[in-house]
Amino acid sequence: MTQCPCSPEKSFEQCCGPYLAGDKCAPTAEILMRSRYTAYTLQDFDYLIRTCHESNRPTKEDFEDDQKINWTGLDILSTEAGGVNDDQGMVEFKAHFAVSNNTLNHHEKSSFVREEGEWYFLDGEAIRPQQARSVKIGRNEPCHCGSGKKYKKCCLRKL
Repeated sequence: MTQCPCSPEKSFEQCCGPYLAGDKCAPTAEILMRSRYTAYTLQDFDYLIRTCHESNRPTKEDFEDDQKINWTGLDILSTEAGGVNDDQGMVEFKAHFAVSNNTLNHHEKSSFVREEGEWYFLDGEAIRPQQARSVKIGRNEPCHCGSGKKYKKCCLRKL
């Protein structure tokens, strides 16, 4: 039994295998998202092309990449609509991967549309992590440690 890349608790044959083989259509946007992630891990570019909406369908050349990406996990963070009775849906996810000994993740909100009973990936919006803000304390402001002294006479000297 081979584990499915999208969900280690399931076998590939019971999870994404039938979708990638073309035996079944994904019944929900989330399941299509999971099967597309699995296709990325297996480099099944034909499936990725087939499941993109015709308005943004890539070609095989679009998948040529110099770097080998090792996909290491998928977390579905949220879904909006995209069920068996919907025609549109959104899936927010993080896909974890490693490139050149660096562990990274891709955070995205993907939009899906269902036409004639089949779900298609429409587009995605990458979500960038927010930059940490540092608070700059002026030399003459009260020290943040609560001593009651000015910053320049207190903690600034300890740096």
